[in-house]
Amino acid sequence: MRSQISDDITFRKLEILLAYMEGGNLNAAARMLDISAVSVHRALHSLEEGMSCQLFSLQGRNLIPNEAAQVLADVSREVVKLMADGIAATRSAAGYSADHLRIGSLYSLTTGAIPEVIIGIKLRKQEIETELVLGSNAELLHKLKQNAIDAALMGMPDPDPEIESIPLFEDDVFFAAPAGSPYAKMKEVDLRACASEKFVCLKDGFVTLTGFQEAFRIAGYAPTIVTRVGDIFSLMNLVAAGIGYTLLPGRVRNAFGDKVQLIPLKADYHMQQTIGLSFLRVRERDPNLLALAAVCRMLKHRSA
Repeated sequence: MRSQISDDITFRKLEILLAYMEGGNLNAAARMLDISAVSVHRALHSLEEGMSCQLFSLQGRNLIPNEAAQVLADVSREVVKLMADGIAATRSAAGYSADHLRIGSLYSLTTGAIPEVIIGIKLRKQEIETELVLGSNAELLHKLKQNAIDAALMGMPDPDPEIESIPLFEDDVFFAAPAGSPYAKMKEVDLRACASEKFVCLKDGFVTLTGFQEAFRIAGYAPTIVTRVGDIFSLMNLVAAGIGYTLLPGRVRNAFGDKVQLIPLKADYHMQQTIGLSFLRVRERDPNLLALAAVCRMLKHRSA
C-alpha cells in the first residue's frame, strides 16, 4: 500500500517541532536538542513542505505557530510517545532492556573484577539492575550470540565479525599445588618433571583448560587426569585436598588463602590469558554497554 505520509515528515522533525513549541524560539529549541538554530529552522520549513500547508507566520525574525501547528504538535506528542514505547517493547522482546543488564562472567573473575564492575555500573547508572550469569568461555560466547546475555567478561574469543571485544588485562598461568607439597617450595616448575603426577582439570570450553592443554603439549606428554570439573573453585578444592595438581590463572591466587599455592612455570611453558569485555557489534552504541565498557576501561587503567 502506498504511504500517504510525505518523506519530509520524520520522527526527528516532529521532535524538533515539539521542542520549538515548548521553547518558543529557534535558539531555545536548538539548546534543548543540542543542534544549531539553522537546523531547527530548516526542519520546521521542511515540515511545512511535507504537510503541504502553512504552520507558521513570520513576525520579524520570529516564527509564530498557527492553529495547524498546534494540531500537529498535539498529534506529535502522542505519536512520538507511542513510538518510544514501541521501541522499548521491541527491544524487550529481543532480550534488551533499558534498566536491566545481564553480564556473563568466568567463575574466576567473581573474586575481583566482577564486584568492581557491578559497583562501577551502579555508580554510573543507579537505575540499572544487573544480573550475573556464570559459565565457561564457550558457554558465555554461545549465550552472547543468542542474546541470552548482554555482554561477557571472559577470555578473548577468536576474531568474529559479530563480536566486539575490548582487551582488559593479561593474566599469567601458574602451577597449582596444595600447601605443603614439595612443589610449593620451588621457584619454578618444569612440567617435564611431573610426568608421574596426577592432575585435575576443567571440562571443555574453559579458557584455563586451553592453556593447560597447550602447556602439556609443549611438555611432550599427556598428563594423567583423575577428574574434570565444571568450575574453577571446585578445581581448587580438589587441589587443596591433594587429589591432583593443575594449572591456574594468577587472579585466583587469594581465593583459598594458603591452601592452594601457585608456583611459576618454567619459561618454556609460559602461558597468559587475555581477559576482555565482549558484546555483539550491532549493539556497540547501546547506552548500557557504553557505560559498562567505560567502567571496564577504568579498571584496566587502574590495574595497569
